[in-house]
This record gives sequence, C-alpha cells and structure tokens, in this order.
Amino acid sequence: MKVDPTKLDRRAAHELLVGTALPRPIAFVSTIGEKGVYNLAPFSFFIPMSVKPAIVGIGIGRKRDGAKKDTLVNIELTKDFVINLVTEALAEPMNQTAGEYPPEVDEFKIAGLTPGRADFVKSPLLAESPVNMECRLLQILEYGEFPRINNFVIGEVIQVHVKDEFWGDGEIQSSKLKAIGRMGGDLYCRTRDVFEMKRPVISDEKQEG
Repeated sequence: MKVDPTKLDRRAAHELLVGTALPRPIAFVSTIGEKGVYNLAPFSFFIPMSVKPAIVGIGIGRKRDGAKKDTLVNIELTKDFVINLVTEALAEPMNQTAGEYPPEVDEFKIAGLTPGRADFVKSPLLAESPVNMECRLLQILEYGEFPRINNFVIGEVIQVHVKDEFWGDGEIQSSKLKAIGRMGGDLYCRTRDVFEMKRPVISDEKQEG
C-alpha cells in the first residue's frame, strides 16, 4: 500500500499521521488570557527540537470555523507558556480540559487542578504535574488554508521545575514519573513497559572505511 497524503481529505490525513507518529508525548499547555483567565489544554503534536538552547515545538490546530484556539491567542498575547508533564494520575483531568470551552472559562477549575506561580513567565504552572517547563515564545509558523489552518509554536525553555521525588543523580528519574503518551484516535498508552538497548560503538577505523 502506498498513500499520497496530498490526495487525502483532512480527517484521513490526520489519521494517517497520528497512526504512525506514536506514541506521542503530550504537552499540557497552561497560559493566561487578556483578562487574567487561566487556560489549560493538551496538545500531542509536541517535540523537543534543540538542547542548547533548549527549544520545543507544539502544533496547534484551529477550531472548525478557523478561529484561533485560546492557547494560541494567549501565547500571542503574553509571548510565553508553560508545558506540564501528563502522568497517569492526570489523565482524566487532562481529558476534561480537551473540550473547546469559551475564553472566559478557567480549565484549571473545570478539571479541579491547581495553578501555581512561575518564576519567569506570566503563564501559570500546573501544581499537580511533576515537571513544568517555562517557555518563552520564539516564533509561530502557519500552514494550511482557511479554515483548516495549523500553527507551529516554537518556544525556548528558560526554566524547568521538577518535584524533588523525581530528581536524583543529577537527572530526572523518568521511570518514576508514570507519564502517558497519545496514540491514534481516543487511545493513550503508559510508559511503564520499557526496555534498554545500548548504542553500537563504532571505531574510528570503521568510520573511515
């Protein structure tokens, strides 16, 4: 089977991508609006892009009528956002925030979650998350045609908060986080079943050959 994504309708193209790019980490993004209302929403088109500087990217689609989602509007306004790690314990609250609520609705309250103060950005942290990344906006790219426009938000991570119980030996203890990932459709996955493989060591002699 060979599939040309340019010949698929939007839904089929979406299912093709999310059915192959998996499991995907979830960026649980918290922002603050013009009137001080907090916003919290999950996005699974999320990827680290660079280490030094620490750069991340998030894909944010538009609403069905082409209007910008509150997360994007808020990021354009404040030039910052926070990415919060989603754990198994946060799965259901995270799902509650995935609805398209009006701008005046605080998704922290909808999901029964707690906003916390960040060190360098205006956007709030998610207190219940074990890891929070304060991000400063660098660039917003735009793709597609109205109303199905997609924006790719690029931000620099300027501060990372890690709860003490998940930090040891100078690094995050990822095996303790119980993070979850996104699959296709309404499916998610756990990250407890892991295995290890050492990378091959290539000698200089073999590299030259």
